Amino acid sequence: MASISLSDAAALAEASYDIERITSPRRLKSCPHRDVQAHVLEGNILLLPGSNTVRDYLKYNLRPLRLGEKRLRLRDGGKDKGASGTFWHQGFLAYAKVVFDWLKEENIKPETIIGHSLGAAAAQILSKSYETPAIGFAAPRPKFVKGPVKNDKLCLIINRNDDIVPKLPSGFHHMGVTKLLAPPPQNFFSSHKMTSYKATTKAAQKSGALPHSWP
Repeated sequence: MASISLSDAAALAEASYDIERITSPRRLKSCPHRDVQAHVLEGNILLLPGSNTVRDYLKYNLRPLRLGEKRLRLRDGGKDKGASGTFWHQGFLAYAKVVFDWLKEENIKPETIIGHSLGAAAAQILSKSYETPAIGFAAPRPKFVKGPVKNDKLCLIINRNDDIVPKLPSGFHHMGVTKLLAPPPQNFFSSHKMTSYKATTKAAQKSGALPHSWP
């Protein structure tokens, strides 16, 4: 099972919003789905940025407008049973399934999964599906089951205590090991942005609150 530097993972998650910035490891494929952003890098690293458009935010995260579908809020969310038998937030599960189906078509099994925000929600689900290590930054809670499940400990979740997103949806839970970090004083604002999480990760590694690699 390959390890990855948390500093490298944070840098890749930040750069995932402008994928052309990433030159190493080289990008191999990107998901063609209109509302789902996912990239496979060399070493079969699956990189999952968060919401890039209003459309995917409404469709998979909050869905506060009906838009032809049941109205959802993060605090209720609805739940569906995934292929693994675990119950997940139905919006996050739908997002993860698009990525799973795309990877199946491409005959790719990820060796490491990195995600931010919505991508971190999907990373937790896919980590269980593939029995693959995952690192999630600013991760919402996708798992409906309160207790641990099989492959739970493959996930490392890095959240900031000033970020509201990791506290949602209520009634759901994170996968694996969750590290709740205090931000450096100079990075208190823009708490959910990956730029802030990169700085927080670096400071936490320096203080010993985070390991240098995962798993």
